[in-house]
This record gives sequence, structure tokens and C-alpha cells, in this order.
Amino acid sequence: MSYVIRHDRAAHRFQTEVEGVPCVLDYLLAAGVMTITHTGVPAEVGGRGIAAALVQSAMDTARSEGWKVVPACSYAAAWMQRHPDYADLLA
Repeated sequence: MSYVIRHDRAAHRFQTEVEGVPCVLDYLLAAGVMTITHTGVPAEVGGRGIAAALVQSAMDTARSEGWKVVPACSYAAAWMQRHPDYADLLA
């Protein structure tokens, strides 16, 4: 399934809404390094690949901006291990 993901640069957040439920990925940005601190997908809409879509959107943004990534969130770290094609982004 495809989700419309918005990047709120001012809030350092990627977000989407599924069935009226907000789902987010939060990050910090300093010196060209994006530190992913949290992915939040409530249980009522979980298991649909929403967190994966949020992380991929963040990674694609990091790549296009020339940023490196620190996956401090456990979900983002596991996602990175499953997607070695993004390993070049690791800080």
C-alpha cells in the first residue's frame, strides 16, 4: 500500500494519516546528520507497512539532501539492516 507522507522540515517530522490516525517519524538534524529518534504507528493501524514507508521517505530525503543518518530508533535501525542499499547513508 502507498501512503501520502508529508515532511514537516520545521518540526523535523515525517507524517501520514491512516484512517484518521496520525503516524510519525521524528528526527534531529545537526551538521548534515539526521538522527531518527522515534517512529510512532498506533496499534490500531499497525502491521500495514506504515513505519517502513515513513523510514524509507526519511532515507530518500536524507539521500537527496546529502545527509548522513543515525538510526537511534530501534525500528529505523532494524529497517536499515534489512535494506543494505541504504547503508551508504549511515553516519
